[in-house]
Amino acid sequence: MTRVRRPVPRTPPSGRRTRLLTWRTVPVRTTSSPMEFLMNPDNTSPHLPQPKPDFDGVDLSDLPPEIEAKTRQLAKQAYVNDLAATLAAVPRPINWLTLPPDDVEHELLALNAWVDWLRHTYGLPAQVVPPMWHRHPELLWELSALRQHWLFCFDPQAKGNQALAWHHDFAVARERLRDWVTISGTRLDRDRPTRVTPWPGGEAEDWVEPDTAERPVADRTDDFASFVAEQVAGRLAELDAVIRKVVEDERRGQ
Repeated sequence: MTRVRRPVPRTPPSGRRTRLLTWRTVPVRTTSSPMEFLMNPDNTSPHLPQPKPDFDGVDLSDLPPEIEAKTRQLAKQAYVNDLAATLAAVPRPINWLTLPPDDVEHELLALNAWVDWLRHTYGLPAQVVPPMWHRHPELLWELSALRQHWLFCFDPQAKGNQALAWHHDFAVARERLRDWVTISGTRLDRDRPTRVTPWPGGEAEDWVEPDTAERPVADRTDDFASFVAEQVAGRLAELDAVIRKVVEDERRGQ
């Protein structure tokens, strides 16, 4: 058994970022065979106590034991909190029927930016992603699901093959998008609401068949901003109606 001195980075007491080199004596054992070296490349004996890892590159062995233990405990807790926050941010499917007003605006703007990136990156034609996709629920739901899938597959915690899995599903989704665009009737330069076939005696009393007249696409950006404002206003009206109903029920109960 021999002992060698290895340089160990150490932060000066002044707190500056400059690293100083101190020397720490560590036990070293000469291996007796190549296989033993491969199994133990550090050339240290597994039967001897190994030094604890430094905290952020700083040797804490000079601290009193109770302070060192407290410091390591705080560092471990900070790591656990950061990891929990990262894992909690895993993308989830978006239910556009239940989003509150603020979330509707945020998610629509985020989806619009992502779709714009998608069509530029992959050169998608209007037959796959038309400019007025936001006016067609079937396209909005499909693109939203595709975006959430993309966020999940390209998350830092995702496995290495998830990117390939997303591209596989992206190819399938493009075919569905083509079908949706064909059915909806929306085009690059003109748009109309998606036609809905009414069922005899199967529609609600307050259901109104949408106007399917074609309109030219003049300014897509302005139309999207108007669409977001309409959606937020609609959710606010729904929220106000729910609040009024709760207040009325409470008054009746009294």
